[in-house]
Amino acid sequence: MTAPGAAVTPHLVDSHHHVWDLSVRDQEWITGDALAPIRRNFSHADLLPEARAAGVTATVLVQTVTVAEETPEFLALAADSDLVAGVVGWTDLTRPDAADVLAELGQLPGGQHLVGIRHQVQGEPDPQWLLRPDVRRGLAAVGAAGLAYDLVVLPHQLPVCVKAAQEHPELTFVLDHLGKPPIASGALEPWAAAVRALAALPNTVCKLSGLVTEADPKAWTVDDLRPYADTVLDAFGPDRLMFGSDWPVSTLAATYGEVVEAARQLTSSLSEGERAALFAGTATRVYRL
Repeated sequence: MTAPGAAVTPHLVDSHHHVWDLSVRDQEWITGDALAPIRRNFSHADLLPEARAAGVTATVLVQTVTVAEETPEFLALAADSDLVAGVVGWTDLTRPDAADVLAELGQLPGGQHLVGIRHQVQGEPDPQWLLRPDVRRGLAAVGAAGLAYDLVVLPHQLPVCVKAAQEHPELTFVLDHLGKPPIASGALEPWAAAVRALAALPNTVCKLSGLVTEADPKAWTVDDLRPYADTVLDAFGPDRLMFGSDWPVSTLAATYGEVVEAARQLTSSLSEGERAALFAGTATRVYRL
């Protein structure tokens, strides 16, 4: 049930979800007791009824592992799907021929659905990874190809993201999961200052995603999430924010419908036009859906 004051948007784009099949390849990051519930297969067929029930009309499928074969598989899935409108894939940006590889991906079945590239920067031991000369060359290739670049980083990596975005004004940087703020602890700083510095750059946008799993997964409330959502709403504005479910990782803390409902409650004070931007317009524009 929709809470009082939480308006329902007629068109809803989920800008961030995953699928994986452990029989095709392992997801090595799914380890330990906390992640055990998602150490199983999650398919497009599993997502479809959940998304449709929540009113989602289009989605963006996002890479999970740094394996070159995954992106062509995702593009083919998008080509056969009435739901998946875009793919944020992966390629090795450090390759001298990264631009050629991106062009080749665009020519594959479903290649028209390639809308962005992402790398697991959060796992890179080099804190300056985004500023390495070979990575800079790769980021320039992403921008030249007309694609966006998704940032999956931890709060301490945000200052380097600022420098990277300053160096590549032609490239749109999309911050996944608000930069993973420490919601469970209740701390806002230094995350808030760092995310505001990123938002000050015009070529950056942010996904309102991943909140429930950064909170206490067993006891979170919308009020726990609100200071973080309010921070990015103020910093980026609805025209540079996009909703994402982060399904199925989000199932560790909430159902698909509960994630959508939380986002609606967090944005209930926005105007109809502002909600339309956050829940559909920004993703459609940035990812060219």
